Amino acid sequence: MELADPLLTANQIQSRVRSLADDINGTFANSGRRLSVIVVLKGACFFAIDLLRHLTLDVQVDFLRASSYLGAGSTGEVRLLYDITMAIAGTDVLLVEDIVDTGLTATWLRRHLAGRSPASVHLVTLLDKPSGRRVDVNIDWSGFTIPDEFVVGYGLDYDEAFRNLPGVYVAREVQE
Repeated sequence: MELADPLLTANQIQSRVRSLADDINGTFANSGRRLSVIVVLKGACFFAIDLLRHLTLDVQVDFLRASSYLGAGSTGEVRLLYDITMAIAGTDVLLVEDIVDTGLTATWLRRHLAGRSPASVHLVTLLDKPSGRRVDVNIDWSGFTIPDEFVVGYGLDYDEAFRNLPGVYVAREVQE
Protein backbone atom coordinates (compact mmCIF):
# COMPACT_ATOMS: atom_id res chain seq x y z
CA MET A 1 0.00 0.00 0.00
CA GLU A 2 1.11 3.49 -0.81
CA LEU A 3 -0.21 6.53 1.07
CA ALA A 4 -0.99 9.86 -0.55
CA ASP A 5 -0.81 13.22 1.21
CA PRO A 6 -3.25 13.46 4.11
CA LEU A 7 -6.89 13.70 3.10
CA LEU A 8 -7.52 15.01 6.63
CA THR A 9 -4.84 16.30 8.99
CA ALA A 10 -4.78 15.64 12.72
CA ASN A 11 -5.67 19.29 13.35
CA GLN A 12 -8.67 19.16 11.01
CA ILE A 13 -9.89 15.99 12.71
CA GLN A 14 -9.50 17.35 16.25
CA SER A 15 -11.30 20.57 15.38
CA ARG A 16 -14.22 18.65 13.89
CA VAL A 17 -14.36 16.22 16.82
CA ARG A 18 -14.76 19.16 19.23
CA SER A 19 -17.56 20.55 17.06
CA LEU A 20 -19.35 17.19 16.93
CA ALA A 21 -19.08 16.89 20.72
CA ASP A 22 -20.62 20.34 21.13
CA ASP A 23 -23.55 19.31 18.91
CA ILE A 24 -24.02 16.04 20.79
CA ASN A 25 -23.81 17.80 24.17
CA GLY A 26 -26.50 20.22 23.00
CA THR A 27 -28.79 17.46 21.79
CA PHE A 28 -28.71 15.39 24.97
CA ALA A 29 -28.14 18.07 27.64
CA ASN A 30 -31.76 18.13 28.77
CA SER A 31 -32.85 14.56 28.02
CA GLY A 32 -32.79 13.51 31.67
CA ARG A 33 -31.39 10.14 30.58
CA ARG A 34 -27.92 8.66 30.64
CA LEU A 35 -26.09 8.49 27.32
CA SER A 36 -24.83 5.01 26.43
CA VAL A 37 -21.86 5.44 24.10
CA ILE A 38 -21.31 2.27 22.08
CA VAL A 39 -17.97 2.20 20.26
CA VAL A 40 -17.53 -0.01 17.20
CA LEU A 41 -14.14 -1.70 17.46
CA LYS A 42 -11.50 -1.58 16.28
CA GLY A 43 -11.60 1.39 13.96
CA ALA A 44 -13.71 3.86 15.94
CA CYS A 45 -11.67 3.66 19.16
CA PHE A 46 -9.42 6.64 18.31
CA PHE A 47 -12.39 8.81 17.30
CA ALA A 48 -14.44 7.70 20.31
CA ILE A 49 -11.72 8.45 22.85
CA ASP A 50 -11.24 11.95 21.48
CA LEU A 51 -15.01 12.51 21.28
CA LEU A 52 -15.59 11.27 24.84
CA ARG A 53 -13.02 13.74 26.19
CA HIS A 54 -15.26 16.57 24.98
CA LEU A 55 -18.63 15.20 26.10
CA THR A 56 -19.94 16.89 29.24
CA LEU A 57 -22.83 14.46 29.71
CA ASP A 58 -23.46 11.55 32.07
CA VAL A 59 -22.19 8.68 29.92
CA GLN A 60 -21.57 4.99 30.17
CA VAL A 61 -19.30 3.37 27.59
CA ASP A 62 -19.22 -0.09 26.06
CA PHE A 63 -17.78 -1.69 22.97
CA LEU A 64 -18.82 -4.07 20.27
CA ARG A 65 -17.04 -5.45 17.27
CA ALA A 66 -18.63 -6.15 13.94
CA SER A 67 -17.11 -6.83 10.57
CA SER A 68 -18.21 -6.79 6.97
CA TYR A 69 -14.77 -6.26 5.43
CA LEU A 70 -11.95 -8.49 4.29
CA GLY A 71 -8.87 -6.49 3.33
CA ALA A 72 -10.05 -3.46 1.36
CA GLY A 73 -13.44 -4.81 0.26
CA SER A 74 -16.85 -5.35 1.81
CA THR A 75 -18.10 -8.93 2.03
CA GLY A 76 -21.71 -7.70 2.12
CA GLU A 77 -22.39 -9.74 5.26
CA VAL A 78 -22.23 -8.30 8.78
CA ARG A 79 -20.79 -10.50 11.52
CA LEU A 80 -21.03 -9.58 15.20
CA LEU A 81 -17.72 -10.61 16.75
CA TYR A 82 -18.16 -9.08 20.21
CA ASP A 83 -21.32 -7.64 21.78
CA ILE A 84 -21.93 -5.06 24.49
CA THR A 85 -22.34 -6.29 28.05
CA MET A 86 -24.07 -3.33 29.71
CA ALA A 87 -27.80 -2.69 29.90
CA ILE A 88 -28.99 0.11 27.60
CA ALA A 89 -32.76 -0.11 28.11
CA GLY A 90 -34.24 3.34 28.66
CA THR A 91 -31.01 5.18 27.82
CA ASP A 92 -30.14 7.27 24.79
CA VAL A 93 -27.62 5.33 22.70
CA LEU A 94 -24.86 6.96 20.70
CA LEU A 95 -23.31 4.48 18.26
CA VAL A 96 -19.80 5.63 17.33
CA GLU A 97 -18.45 4.52 13.93
CA ASP A 98 -15.21 5.34 12.16
CA ILE A 99 -16.67 5.27 8.65
CA VAL A 100 -20.04 4.63 7.02
CA ASP A 101 -19.45 3.26 3.54
CA THR A 102 -21.95 0.65 2.32
CA GLY A 103 -24.24 1.39 5.27
CA LEU A 104 -24.67 -2.32 5.96
CA THR A 105 -22.83 -2.44 9.29
CA ALA A 106 -24.32 0.79 10.65
CA THR A 107 -27.87 -0.25 9.69
CA TRP A 108 -27.43 -3.73 11.15
CA LEU A 109 -25.97 -2.37 14.40
CA ARG A 110 -28.76 0.20 14.83
CA ARG A 111 -31.36 -2.57 14.54
CA HIS A 112 -29.37 -4.80 16.87
CA LEU A 113 -29.15 -2.11 19.56
CA ALA A 114 -32.78 -1.01 19.11
CA GLY A 115 -33.76 -4.56 20.07
CA ARG A 116 -32.51 -3.84 23.60
CA SER A 117 -35.18 -1.18 24.26
CA PRO A 118 -33.16 2.03 24.49
CA ALA A 119 -35.05 5.33 24.48
CA SER A 120 -33.26 6.24 21.23
CA VAL A 121 -30.38 5.17 19.00
CA HIS A 122 -28.24 7.82 17.30
CA LEU A 123 -25.26 7.41 14.99
CA VAL A 124 -22.13 9.52 14.80
CA THR A 125 -19.41 8.72 12.29
CA LEU A 126 -16.11 10.40 11.66
CA LEU A 127 -16.26 9.67 7.92
CA ASP A 128 -19.18 9.33 5.53
CA LYS A 129 -18.58 7.83 2.09
CA PRO A 130 -21.99 8.11 0.39
CA SER A 131 -20.67 6.84 -2.95
CA GLY A 132 -20.31 3.36 -1.42
CA ARG A 133 -23.90 3.04 -0.14
CA ARG A 134 -25.78 -0.19 -0.66
CA VAL A 135 -28.54 0.69 1.82
CA ASP A 136 -29.97 3.94 3.14
CA VAL A 137 -28.67 4.80 6.58
CA ASN A 138 -29.63 7.65 8.88
CA ILE A 139 -26.47 9.36 10.14
CA ASP A 140 -27.20 11.85 12.91
CA TRP A 141 -23.72 13.41 12.95
CA SER A 142 -20.94 13.09 10.41
CA GLY A 143 -17.46 14.54 10.71
CA PHE A 144 -16.47 14.59 7.06
CA THR A 145 -17.84 13.43 3.73
CA ILE A 146 -15.07 11.77 1.76
CA PRO A 147 -14.63 10.72 -1.89
CA ASP A 148 -14.77 7.15 -3.15
CA GLU A 149 -11.26 6.22 -2.00
CA PHE A 150 -9.90 3.60 0.38
CA VAL A 151 -8.66 5.46 3.46
CA VAL A 152 -6.48 4.57 6.45
CA GLY A 153 -5.29 6.26 9.61
CA TYR A 154 -6.88 7.55 12.83
CA GLY A 155 -8.20 4.05 13.55
CA LEU A 156 -8.88 2.91 9.99
CA ASP A 157 -6.67 0.12 8.75
CA TYR A 158 -5.61 -2.05 5.87
CA ASP A 159 -5.02 -5.57 7.23
CA GLU A 160 -4.33 -4.05 10.68
CA ALA A 161 -1.71 -1.58 9.38
CA PHE A 162 -1.87 2.24 9.51
CA ARG A 163 -4.39 2.56 12.39
CA ASN A 164 -1.98 4.66 14.45
CA LEU A 165 -1.53 7.46 11.90
CA PRO A 166 -2.78 10.80 13.29
CA GLY A 167 -4.48 11.84 10.04
CA VAL A 168 -6.58 10.12 7.37
CA TYR A 169 -4.82 9.13 4.16
CA VAL A 170 -5.86 7.71 0.80
CA ALA A 171 -4.23 4.29 0.39
CA ARG A 172 -3.56 2.81 -3.03
CA GLU A 173 -2.14 -0.50 -4.19
CA VAL A 174 1.43 -0.16 -5.39
CA GLN A 175 1.68 -0.96 -9.09
CA GLU A 176 4.76 -3.02 -9.91
